[in-house]
Amino acid sequence: MNNPYINSTQTVNKINNDGSTTTTTTTVKTTGVPSAFDKGINEALKDFVPENFNAAGFLKGALIGGTVAYILTNEKAQQAVFSAIVKGSNLLQAGFEELKERFEDVKAEIESQK
Repeated sequence: MNNPYINSTQTVNKINNDGSTTTTTTTVKTTGVPSAFDKGINEALKDFVPENFNAAGFLKGALIGGTVAYILTNEKAQQAVFSAIVKGSNLLQAGFEELKERFEDVKAEIESQK
C-alpha cells in the first residue's frame, strides 16, 4: 500500500527531433528527510501503526491541536498568552528605544568630529 502524499511519480513525454518519443519517469519526494527525533518516534511505534504512517507527524499535530484547543477554550490560558505577548512587545519596544539612543550618540559623535 503506497501513500500518495509521501512520494509522487512524475512522467514526462518528450518528442525528439526525429519524431520519436522519449518517456522519463521520476519520483518526486514531497516530504523532507525526517529528523532523528521523528525517526525515533516512528521506530518506537512501528509495531502499532501501518508501515507508511508518519506517527511522529501525527503526534506533533495532535499536540499542537490540543494546545490550541486548550488555549481557545480556557480563559486563564488566554490571559496568560496575551500577558506574555504584551510583555514581549514591551521588551522589544525598550530594545528599539535603546538602539535609537545608541544611533543618536554615534551620530552626535560624528557631528562633533567635523
